[in-house]
Amino acid sequence: MPGKVFGVGTGPGDPELLTLKAVKALNGADVLAFFCKRGSRGNGRTIVDGHMRADVIELPLVYPVTVEEEKETDSYKRAIDGFFDQSAAAIAVHLQAGRTVAVLSEGDPLFYGSYMHLHLRLAPHFPAEVIPGVTAMSGCWSMANMPLVQGDDILSVLPGTLPEDILAERLAGTDGAVIMKVGRNLPKIRRALAAVGKLQGAIYVERGTMPNGGFMPLMERDEAPAPYFSLVLVPGWKHRP
Repeated sequence: MPGKVFGVGTGPGDPELLTLKAVKALNGADVLAFFCKRGSRGNGRTIVDGHMRADVIELPLVYPVTVEEEKETDSYKRAIDGFFDQSAAAIAVHLQAGRTVAVLSEGDPLFYGSYMHLHLRLAPHFPAEVIPGVTAMSGCWSMANMPLVQGDDILSVLPGTLPEDILAERLAGTDGAVIMKVGRNLPKIRRALAAVGKLQGAIYVERGTMPNGGFMPLMERDEAPAPYFSLVLVPGWKHRP
């Protein structure tokens, strides 16, 4: 019988935010696959340190590119598509041998998660199950004590990689917003918020729920590029008690 692949959401960073179901899948896995950059084992792998069996087979999935190239280029798209093809093939070898494979995904596997690319390649051929995880945005707004939306408020989740005019247009048409993929886009995000009158009240959060995490009003954040684990919260609840 072929093995089963689990897409395991590890949550936003705090190991205590792993779900019981995620821990059960990790304890039963023969193979642990995880995404990482060259020279690093990745945040997801660090989160699960306390739940791994000593005899588990570790399978690092090392990104060929991260921020070295623009994502719109053909060379970047070819490299990433090839990477997911190769990663799925490496996992398939273990599944064909009858091993259970847990693939770690920071946050939730199907919410901007790399695992989803493997799921589309593997699920048609092997038993597959997705274990949801606490998302980065819920971890960040909880850390910042920020009620974001209520009642009939509309919440939009926006990538900071959008062109500035489109980002401003989407911000103008929503009540609350979560802006992800901040990085080098921080100045552009700040300008877009200011253009629609939503800069005041916006909160910048980095490394949410992690020991070295923090938050502050976006207006007080300098122009330096934000770390990978960062986002901006735009509250929509206008008439708070």
